[in-house]
Parts: sequence; C-alpha cells; structure tokens
Amino acid sequence: MGAGWASWGDMRPFSIKTKLGTLVVVSVFITTGLLMIAVRTETELRFITVFSMIATLLITQFVAHSLTAPLDEMNTVARGISHGDYTRRVRGADRRDELGDLAQTINRMADDLEAQERQRKELVANVSHELRTPIAGLRAVLENVVDGVSAADPETMRTALKQTERLGRLVETLLDLSRLDNGVVPLRKRRFEVWPYLSGVLKEANMVASARGGMASGSGSHSRTDVHLHLDVSPPELTAHADPERIHQVVANLIDNAVKHSPPHGRVTVKARRGAHPESLDLEVLDEGPGIPRSEWHRVFERFNRGGVVAPHGPGSDGGTGLGLAIARWAVDLHGGRIGVAESPRGCRIQVTLPGVPSLDRLT
Repeated sequence: MGAGWASWGDMRPFSIKTKLGTLVVVSVFITTGLLMIAVRTETELRFITVFSMIATLLITQFVAHSLTAPLDEMNTVARGISHGDYTRRVRGADRRDELGDLAQTINRMADDLEAQERQRKELVANVSHELRTPIAGLRAVLENVVDGVSAADPETMRTALKQTERLGRLVETLLDLSRLDNGVVPLRKRRFEVWPYLSGVLKEANMVASARGGMASGSGSHSRTDVHLHLDVSPPELTAHADPERIHQVVANLIDNAVKHSPPHGRVTVKARRGAHPESLDLEVLDEGPGIPRSEWHRVFERFNRGGVVAPHGPGSDGGTGLGLAIARWAVDLHGGRIGVAESPRGCRIQVTLPGVPSLDRLT
C-alpha cells in the first residue's frame, strides 16, 4: 500500500499516466451516471450503452490525438536528423509531461549535432585555408627552380623549407586534435624546476620567431620579433609536478595567442607562482592587446575560434587554425587543472592552475 502511494506521489500532474488514469475515471463516471439516469427514467439500457460508448470514444480520441500528434512530429524531425537536416525542432517542448521531456531531449540532440556539423565544416574550411598558402608558396618555388627562373641556391631552398615547416606544424596541430578526441595521450608527470623550464620555453619561442622572420606561423609558434617576452617566477626556486611536454603545449600556445594580439613592440609576461597544494602551480600569461570582451570569455577555448572578435595586430599575425587554445585547455584538463580568462586592467590575462601532487592518481 505504501509503495502504491509512493508511486502516485511521484506522478506529475500532467504526465501521461495521469492523463490515462483520468480517462479511465471519467469513462467510469460517464457510464455510471448514464446507468443511474437510465434506472431513474426507465430508459432502455441499449440507448444508455450506445451513449456511453460514444462519449467514451470521443474522450479517448481527444486524449489519443494529444498523445500521438507530438509523436508523429518527433518521428518526422528524427527522420530529418537521420538524413542530415539539423535545422528542424520539435514543437511542444514546454509540455509538462513525458512527451515534453522527450521533445527537449530531441531538440538538444539536434542542437549538438548541428554544432558538430558546423565545426566539421569550419575544420575543413580552416584546414583548406591553412594548407593553401604554404602549398602555393612551395609549388611556386619549385616551379621556378624547375623552369630555370630561380637557381637551387641556399636562399631558395630555405624559402621552400619554411613552407614545408609550416605544413609540418599544421599536421602536428591536427595530430594533437586527433589525440585529444581519442584520449590516447598519457600523462608523464615528474618534478621540475619552473624557472629554467619556462625560461627555456620562452627562449625557444624567441629563437623560432627570429628564424622565421616575417613568415606566418602555425599553432604554438609565434613569428613576430617586435614583441618582448618577459618571465616572472616567484620564488626563483619554485618547483612543480606535471607533464613537461603537455605544459610546454599550454605555455607555447598561450604565448602564441598573446603575441598575435599584442600591439607593435608590445610586451607579453608569463608569471608563475606557487599554488595551494604541494608542487601545484599557478600560471598567468598577460599581453597588452585590446583584450577580450567578457561576453566572449566562454568561447575563447572553443575549437576553431579564430579570434574574430578582436583582430590580431602586427605583421604576420593571423587567426591561426583556431586550435591552439583548445589544445591548451585539453592539456590543462588532462592534469585536472583549470584555465580561463581573468579580469585585467589592460590587455588579456589567462590564468592556469595545475593541481600538483594531489592529482597523481589521475589518468593512471
């Protein structure tokens, strides 16, 4: 008996169970009422039976239509989704019954599939755009050499090498994205000293930028030499426990993004501080660019977000593939850390928190 009362208590006022139960109760009341009228007025039972059946059928038809019409619409929308039409939505998602819940679920699924399809198209467009330039440049150089317009001297070969390196960087970025999706990248954590490690990352970024000159760069490798990189680690003997290779991806991509959006002869600062837990680490990357509107903070680390809100500054700056910051977030998430945009009086400030020792048992 208690279980029966609990079952009734869990039922919603407008659920399908409630509607069907109400249909049965109303049908019984109509039949009983007509029988009582027949007894008092001495009406023949067959007339009462006919009237009772007609009334019950009308009510049943009304309830059945209210239940089957949304199902027919859901079937139509689901069939459209199976054929690649993600624009249609189920009406009646505000219903207060199980069909309303199902309509909301189908609409959410359609939203997710539409977003994934849009990202797939953006990926094809972005990769095509990124591949076109180095391939065209490399082809032009080789055609000039083959046609005898240019000699195969070191300078010409150096130009071809730069284009090939850019293709390599793009392929490496796409491989990182593939590993991200498949979750096949293990963490190899170890203890390391922060100052020499970050100093090496910044020195490498400067050397790569100087070698490439004004060439456009791929993810994680800036090409502007007019932006000064500054390192601020406190205390100097600070240590951390993380995967250095993955953290290199984080820092390099954040530097790349900051440099792209820095004004001419601007300054990018990388700060490192001790975190709340043993050998945890708090990182910040600050630039002097125009910053990011608060309304766009949640989109900064989305894939294929090419920074269309604020145009990059300086020579050779471009939107990149839109994957660098997404890869940075992935690497931080892999450590169980946090990454996000923070308030800053000038430019953009991105904060990274790595948990250190407490997350050693993560991803074993």
